[in-house]
Amino acid sequence: MAIAHPQTRQFESFVTNLSYARKMVRAGQALEVLSPKGIDTADFYRAAWVQSIAALEHWVQEEVLRRVAEEAAKDDPDMPRKLRDYPLPLHCVEQVQRGETTTAEVAAERVRQDIARQTLQNPDAIAKVMALVTDVKVWREAAKWVNRWSQYRTSYDEKRLRGQYVLLLRRRNQIAHDADLIDGDLKQRRPIGEADVTDALNWIERIALALAYALEGDASKPPAHPIPAPALTENSEAQVEINQASNE
Repeated sequence: MAIAHPQTRQFESFVTNLSYARKMVRAGQALEVLSPKGIDTADFYRAAWVQSIAALEHWVQEEVLRRVAEEAAKDDPDMPRKLRDYPLPLHCVEQVQRGETTTAEVAAERVRQDIARQTLQNPDAIAKVMALVTDVKVWREAAKWVNRWSQYRTSYDEKRLRGQYVLLLRRRNQIAHDADLIDGDLKQRRPIGEADVTDALNWIERIALALAYALEGDASKPPAHPIPAPALTENSEAQVEINQASNE
């Protein structure tokens, strides 16, 4: 049973982008059977991993911008503290006073410009930008949702969930920045398989969903659709790294 997705254009875009990554995984599987000469089918898996992180980053940006515009339009004194204190240049204030634009439009545009200069991939950056639209500690709240969806077979807290995501991001960076080469080697690359990347995509989807639910602010209510946590096979690279991190 699937978790109910947020009914927003932004999250639907995330789902679509993640589906592209899943299609790359299927393409890699199909080519593995054919064993085409001169083609490293593992590159399809690497591309899918990178695509999934990009999908999450894009959703974070678009979701925050949507909520900034909505919050600013409310003119509510109870809006999130970071947004209430967000600095606007004087010329933007003057444009509002002259009736050339609205506060909501100015705020959304200024945040868009600021976000465009940032990389919204690491957990701290995600938490910082989401603080504009909620006073909730999003990673802490997201961890609660992950546990509830697994019917408490997991015991994630903020630190562990962040750590899980950092493992996924680290491998993405190795692929994107180091061609996934083993340290000190100019030809040999880290192994990757369908199980590894499928685990990664499942976790990216679960983390995005948990963050989306966290933005709503209340994890004390039981989720409508509890399902098992994403399966990590014992031999998958992600699971091996998690086990190692747990033992440190």
